[in-house]
This record gives sequence, C-alpha cells and structure tokens, in this order.
Amino acid sequence: MRVLAVDVGTGTQDILLFDSEQPIENCVQLVLPSPTEIAARRIARATREGRPVVLVGTVQGGGPCHWALERHLQAGLPAYATSEAAQTFDDDLDVVRAMGVTIVSPDEVRGIDGRAERVVLRDLDLEAIRRALMAFEVDTRFDGLALACLDHGAAPPGYSDRLFRFDHLRLVVEKGNDLLGFAFLPEEVPPYLTRARALLACAQGEGVPMVFLDTGPAAALGALQDPEVGGREEQFVINLGNMHALAFHLTGTRIRSLFEHHTGEVSREQLEDYAERLMAGTLSHDEVFGSKGHGVFYAEGPTGNRPPVAVTGPQRWKLKDSRLQPYFAVPHGDMMLAGCFGLLWAFAERHPQHREEMMARLGVGGG
Repeated sequence: MRVLAVDVGTGTQDILLFDSEQPIENCVQLVLPSPTEIAARRIARATREGRPVVLVGTVQGGGPCHWALERHLQAGLPAYATSEAAQTFDDDLDVVRAMGVTIVSPDEVRGIDGRAERVVLRDLDLEAIRRALMAFEVDTRFDGLALACLDHGAAPPGYSDRLFRFDHLRLVVEKGNDLLGFAFLPEEVPPYLTRARALLACAQGEGVPMVFLDTGPAAALGALQDPEVGGREEQFVINLGNMHALAFHLTGTRIRSLFEHHTGEVSREQLEDYAERLMAGTLSHDEVFGSKGHGVFYAEGPTGNRPPVAVTGPQRWKLKDSRLQPYFAVPHGDMMLAGCFGLLWAFAERHPQHREEMMARLGVGGG
C-alpha cells in the first residue's frame, strides 16, 4: 500500500510517500517551501522587475503570498486576480478590490499585458511532486492520498475569521470527541471549508481513496506515535506551527480540552501560562480570543493531573528550556513529518480495508 501524505503549512509543505512494504524510515520524505511561500516568491520577482501580476487558480493558504501582494500594490504595480484565486486574500471580494486588486474573469486574463507574471494559486501541485520524485528515480505511483491544511473557513460577512475557525473545531469535538473525528472523506468536508475543498479538488481525477485532516490534529496524531508520548495514559500536546499554535489535553486520542492561538502573537511565558491553566481548567475562551487568539474549549473537566507536555512543530524552539519541561516529540525519528504520520493514521482509520497493513507499519494500536 502506497499513500502520498502532504501536510501543507505556512512555511513548508511536508511530504511522505508511505510504502507499507518497507520500514517507514526508508520511505521518501520531502520538506519543501509551502505553496504560499512559492507564490510569494513569484509575486516578489514581479515586484522587483516592475511587472504586473495575474493571480489565477483557486483559493489557497495566505500569509506570505498575501503580504507579498500588499508590497506589490504598495509599490504602485498592477495586480489582477480571478474571483476564485482572489478568495485566498479574503472571502469578501470587495475587500480584495479595496486592496487595489482588479478582479477579472478567466477570459479577461488572456487580454492582460503579456509582461505580467502569471501566478497559479493552489495548495497542491501533484505534477511538481511527481517531477521531484522522478528526478531521483522514485516510483511516482500511489494508492491513496492523505492531505492536510489549516482552513479558517468562509466566515459570514462581519463574523470573525478567528471565531469561525474555532467554532468549527468545537463542533467537530462536540460531535465525536476524538482527534480522528477531524478526518474527513472528500464528500464529508463541510461546504464552508473552502480551502480544504479546493485542496482536495487539486487531486480530482487521480482515482484513489483520499482523506482530509486539519494540520493541528494531524500533528497531534503524529506526536502520539512517539512511544514517549503515546505510551502514557494522559498527554498534553502542543503543535507550534509557523502561524498557529494548537494545544490538546488528551487521554489517548480523546480530547479533554484545547486552545488555539497565533504562534507569533504569544510569548513563551504566555504559552506556559495558557498550558498550565488549560490543564487546571481555569483558562477562559474570552481571554485567549481577546489576545488575538482563536479560543478555548473544554470537552471534559480537568483530571487534576499534570501530564507531561509534548511539543512538535517548526516553532517548537519557543518552549526550549521552558518551565513546562517539554519533551520534543520525534515520531519515527522525524519531527517535521509528524503531520504526515498523523495523516497516515487518519487514512487507515477512514479506509479500514487498508488499516491492518498500515497500522502494523506505523506501530499504532497493535496493528
């Protein structure tokens, strides 16, 4: 069984080509610039060269490409975007127009200045991945796809994106209270998760089973595959991504409580305080939301215990030498692929015909 797992973040896209016939340590692994970083670099090139940009494609992750577009417009250079691509920058197209972007139809794109830099926005470029694998004589076939990104969702006008995102997390936990409850088959992804649906659409026509998982739960499921983390009855897992920090108080995969914030908006001292008070049951939603975070949710009451803290994610250095005395999780010997390992677990859970062979190789749940 060969499954291509792609975890799309803000700084990197982490890729694992899993093959159940070989040790997971021998499977091909790639840590590459994220799609939004790639788009940002292409926009920045046009800015340096004084050329217009034309944004086509679909909704994808923002952050770096949004900031690059703002710098391009501030330089007085033209920017055009199709309506679908423009949703990368805001679901409300009037907000995108107010930035200075001209919204155009696909037909109008062909009539734009030929000097313009054409930037295709998408969170998944399977052809580019295949070309990279082929360069090293790697078989590009796969029997399944497991994909992750962080989706704020298309919030109604006037409704906070941060709150809408956290409403989604809360609703999923209330429905099933399990990290694996975040694993969706393509037809199950809610319509408001427009980025997730666009990500899956990039693989349309592949004809293989797929699963979608949010990046935070994916990282937590990956961290649980480190025996030092998964071997305990109770866990506290913090994923410090490049943009988002998501913490779970867990009993196995069951969620007791969680909070989400923006990594760049919290200091080490705040993270320590939030973690300790989430475990104690005294951290409030309003406090986290009021400090530019997303929120707090308690699915179950505190246990009275203080479980060991496991940390993963590319910004984990923020908790180096912390009073939390964190353990830096390294599932299967590779922290950066934690999300991919979590994706494999989710794929096996939602496609049970492949569960035994995949879980045996992952060493989770006794196969």
